[in-house]
Amino acid sequence: MTAEKKYDAIVIGAGQAGVPLSMAFAAAGLSTAIVEREHVAGTCINEGCTPTKTMVASARVAHVARGAEQYGVTTGPVSVDMARVRQRKRDIVTSWRSGSEARIEGAEGLDLLRGEARFTGPASLDVRLLDGDSRALTAERIVINAGARPSIPDLPGLADVPYLTSTSVMELDAVPEHLIVLGGGYVAVEFAQMFSRFGSAVTIVQRGAQLLGREDPDIAAEMVSVLRESGVQVLLESAGRSVGLDEHGRVRLTVDGPDAERVVEGSHLLVAVGRTPNSDSLDLSAAGIATDDHGFIVVNERLETGVPGVYAAGDIKGGPAFTHISYDDFRVLRTNLLGDGGADITDRLVPYAVFTDPELGRVGVTETEARAQGRRIRVATMPMARVARALEMEETQGVIKAVVDAESDQILGAAVLGVAGGELVAIFQMAMMGAIPTARLRETVFIHPTLAESLNNLFTNWAD
Repeated sequence: MTAEKKYDAIVIGAGQAGVPLSMAFAAAGLSTAIVEREHVAGTCINEGCTPTKTMVASARVAHVARGAEQYGVTTGPVSVDMARVRQRKRDIVTSWRSGSEARIEGAEGLDLLRGEARFTGPASLDVRLLDGDSRALTAERIVINAGARPSIPDLPGLADVPYLTSTSVMELDAVPEHLIVLGGGYVAVEFAQMFSRFGSAVTIVQRGAQLLGREDPDIAAEMVSVLRESGVQVLLESAGRSVGLDEHGRVRLTVDGPDAERVVEGSHLLVAVGRTPNSDSLDLSAAGIATDDHGFIVVNERLETGVPGVYAAGDIKGGPAFTHISYDDFRVLRTNLLGDGGADITDRLVPYAVFTDPELGRVGVTETEARAQGRRIRVATMPMARVARALEMEETQGVIKAVVDAESDQILGAAVLGVAGGELVAIFQMAMMGAIPTARLRETVFIHPTLAESLNNLFTNWAD
């Protein structure tokens, strides 16, 4: 090990908070190190948003091509070349990652250390470099942005099955004959529909009574309809009991269903049951940094751990695991550590989207949450089949739903499961931020024909 080196700031993990924060530190004149053990740019660019949405786009093209006749367009047979889909994904990922690496390496006062960090004290680290060397580092400010990884369940037989995760499934070079998806969350439904459109038979095996456990039951049920129309078989209240391979190397997943035990057979198994924080390799106890029961680092509203000078950002701190939240964590830390302070994450409005087709865009509280809080609410709903633009586009699946405070007429939350749902829900978000009552939205002049004008009619369709 070389002699101890002192920095003004150290960032562990080159994710969507870590990269811009390390560059901001360096630009402010602080000597800074950023430590990354695998890929610069984090999960989003390398294994999450960028590669998955690139492949979702390819799957949509296949779907539209097969359904071209309904638009009056004649095409020939449609096939999917997974090797080319994969290469397109790899090329886009490499381009984004290379850009991040170039910005870091070109920043004055910023050192990129490729290796794995672990704490040796409240303000000190040991970094095992990938070339086998080690570095002892200290800093007054340490920010942990080490992310999370796919969770692997304790399922009997799984260790003997060549299962896939959300990372490895994107490296397939051929379309699976029958993909079994264990899990019913956001990652599971995106991959299920994607591979169904590529040409796989797909079965989702979900332990819970609904898909997307954080959503309202009616929205989750609508998602089931979307998936089944895409050809996906959905098994609810079905817990995996054990898994193995038959004599031909095919996957056999034994499932406890609502009525009886059954065996689901397939060519491939995708495990998509959540994410595990990468805190177990950091030796946090050496610094006195606390975690919760799931290993997520405990922080306050200013993203401070219980150890002075140590902060956590992004997925590793728990809470909403979205790239835009990680980037907002960067903005909070930049303000507090380099700016005038006063930033926190209290009452942060968290929008998100599930990139199925159609998309599910969500913001604010659900109807279930609002009623559990004892709020007096009104609920407005409208099927996408009543939106003129959706009809013209032949994109009528889904529903728009808004939860509204009965006294103030302010929107508390919204869900848009429909074409461009992730874009359309941003209008609800802006209305919430601007405290625009639904009565005013109902009378707003929107462009015709657009999806946005659905808000004129939505707020005349109260469910109660």
